[in-house]
Parts: sequence; C-alpha cells; structure tokens
Amino acid sequence: MTTVLAFVLALGLLIAIHEYGHYRVAVACGIKVLRFSIGFGRPVLRWRLRGNPTEFVIGLLPLGGYVRMLDEREAPVEASQRHLAFNTQPLRSRVAVVAAGPLANLLLAAVLYATVSWIGVEEPQAVVSTPAAGSVAERAGLRSGDWVLQAAVQDEEAEPVRSFDDLRWRLAQAALEGQRLLLVVQAQTQRGQGSTREVWLDLGGFERAEANAQLFRDIGVVSPWSRPVMGQVQAGGAADKAGLQAGDLVLDIDGRRIDDAAGLREIVRQSTQSAVQLWQIDRRGQSLQLSVQPQMGSDGSARIGRIGAFIGEPAQKVLVRQDVLQASWEGLSRTWEVSALTLRMIGKMLIGEASLKNLSGPLTIADYAGKSAGLGLTAYLLFLAMISVSLGVLNLLPLPMLDGGHLMYYLWEGITGRSVSEIWMERLQRVGMAALLLLMSIALFNDVTRLFG
Repeated sequence: MTTVLAFVLALGLLIAIHEYGHYRVAVACGIKVLRFSIGFGRPVLRWRLRGNPTEFVIGLLPLGGYVRMLDEREAPVEASQRHLAFNTQPLRSRVAVVAAGPLANLLLAAVLYATVSWIGVEEPQAVVSTPAAGSVAERAGLRSGDWVLQAAVQDEEAEPVRSFDDLRWRLAQAALEGQRLLLVVQAQTQRGQGSTREVWLDLGGFERAEANAQLFRDIGVVSPWSRPVMGQVQAGGAADKAGLQAGDLVLDIDGRRIDDAAGLREIVRQSTQSAVQLWQIDRRGQSLQLSVQPQMGSDGSARIGRIGAFIGEPAQKVLVRQDVLQASWEGLSRTWEVSALTLRMIGKMLIGEASLKNLSGPLTIADYAGKSAGLGLTAYLLFLAMISVSLGVLNLLPLPMLDGGHLMYYLWEGITGRSVSEIWMERLQRVGMAALLLLMSIALFNDVTRLFG
C-alpha cells in the first residue's frame, strides 16, 4: 500500500507541476485555457473557479495530463475571441508556453534539492571499505579505512567530499563520462588520522556502462566502512549452524585478517559450497574459533556464497546541512548536474556507448517510490527531485510527441518564417509515436527484468 500511495502522490505532483507550468504561462500570455486536466479518460472530479473560464479536471487514468487551450486548429473560434487563441499568438509566446512545462519540473527539482540541503540529512561518512578484488580502486591503491576528503575530475580543482553518498555521485559521474577522478584521502589508523595522499582512479574503461550496483563493484567502492560485526542471524542458515551470534566481531578467516564488513562480505560471496572456513571471532571479549560452511545462493546469473546473516553495523554518520543561500545554490547546481548527466546518458545510449538497461518505466519508479518513502522524508524528496529532472529533460527532447518536438517546429518557423506543413507534421507525429512506443517497451522490459528476473 505504501508503494502505491507513494507512486500515485509522486506521479500526481510531478504531472500537476508540469501542466501548471503550461497553464500559468498561457494565462500570462493572454491565452484562454479551456481545460486543465491531471490524468486522461473519463473525469472523476471536475470544478471551476469563480471568474475563471478554465475547467479543472482529474481523469480516471493518472498517467499524464494536458492543458487544452483555445485553438483554431482544433475547433472554430469566434472572431471576438480570436486574439485569445493559442495559434494566433506571436512565436515567442507559443515557445514560452510549451517550454514552461519542462522548466517547471526542473524548477521543482531545484527547490526539492535545496530543501533537502537546508533541512539536512544524515549520511554515512566518506570512509571507504575494502575495495572489491580486481577493481579500479584496488589497483589504484585505495585501502580500507581511507577517508576521502576531496575529489576532482580530470584537471579541475578539487572540491570537498561531504559524505559517502556524495562520493558515489562523483564516482558515477566520472565513470559514465569516462573520466579520471582524483581522490585526496587520509588513512585512519588505530592511533588516529594518518597523512593525506592522492589516489587517481582511471574510470574511462567501462564500456556500455550501466548505472547500477555492478558499476560500483567494478569501480571497487561499494559501501562505507563499518566494523565486521555479525547482525541478525537467520535460523537454520550457515551462520546459525556454525554457532555465530549477533554482536560477534570477526577478526580473521583462515588466517586472513578482516578489516571491515565489506571485506567479510566479499569473502563469503566468493566461497564455494564445499569450503569449510575457520573463523576467529571476538564475543564480548572472549576469543573463539568456529567452523563455518557457507551455502550457495544466486545473485542474478552468478552463484555466490551466503551464510544467512546480516553482516556489518551501521556506518558512522555525518549531518550534511547548508544555510538557505548555500542550499539554494546547491539545488540549482545539482539540478544542472543531473540534467546534464541525463542528456549525456541518453546520447551514449543512442550511439551504443551506454546500456539501454538504464531506461526505467513505471514499475521501477513505483518500486523506488515505495522504498524511498519507507526511508523517510528526505529520501522521498530526493526521489521526487530525480524523477522531476528526468521528466523535464525527457520532455525537452526533439521528439514530435513531446514538448521538445513542438519547440523544434517553432525553431523551424523562426528560421524560415513559415510553420511546418500539415503533411510533414503528420509524418513526424508518426515517427515520434513509434519512437515513444519503442522507448516505453524497452523501459517496461527493463522493469520486468529488474523486479521479476
């Protein structure tokens, strides 16, 4: 139920903001708006405001919306109201009305990002765990317990890294764009903080990169540092059979020192079913040795070891918070960064340099909506901001069925001085419809594969 409610709320808000952008600018330009609708199909609810000619409607199918304006191309218009019709407006007004919807979504994203930055959110510290074996981070010399202080792409000036989430965002950007990333790190030792050093990650070797968990495994930075402590143990699992208990601190396995929870998880994953491991643990100050035989499980198409227990304790958190001015700038800059990254990813997918698996449809969005709502207000606001950016950017693409397609027509009109002919308009509409159906089919296929594969 939480997933459904979170999805409906997210979709309704984003559609309403998008259509309100069209509506507000249309009214400001002196255009008569006949209907403002959230959803399609039979109206479930409709009303009018006193002195306002617009009918406000909520449709049965909440998968979109529209703003219907007075227009001679759709129905005859009385001579006395011709100046209120959309098609009679100057080019600049028509461009403003069409562009207002996507821009409203981008503005909403900036406000949401700024709100989260101003409220503040507790995030894991940017202290990395053991890099995955054979990963870029391992080859570059990143080690368990390294605290990432700053990061810089290529030859740009290094900027502070505020949290582990901030670090992952910078890693994803650099990897998807095929760039080198400089990390300024400080080792954490038993005696305190060590000296700082520079670590260069060459992230240009990821072909058809997909922004998922496997990308971060390939990079080698999967999770923040946490102690290798056993959490909840499932009855009947390998950990339970071996006698492991919640709170046990794992010191070494088969003589191999365990530095953190990520290193422990990696050893378990790489185990074979026949392997019996000797675990050295600390249980409330008492040293014990236990024989553990991991069981085999599946992770997609791969076979991995499992012990039936949660590994690791919560990572140390840091409050990431800014004042109003800083938060406002953060909202604008993050919206710009996400928009630019989205466009670059779309371009890479079109030329085959990025996987089409990055496309997501309504099922994945609904799943993420439910999960983010369960994590709290700030997680849900960040989810809304991300989807709002995607909606704004996608609607600006030059596809005839989208706002960007209409802007493409107006660009042609501005250059040539004449509008696109009806014959070409019809042809382009067919091409745009086919492209949208193809994208929707791929996104839905990805949804089903992710959620039920």
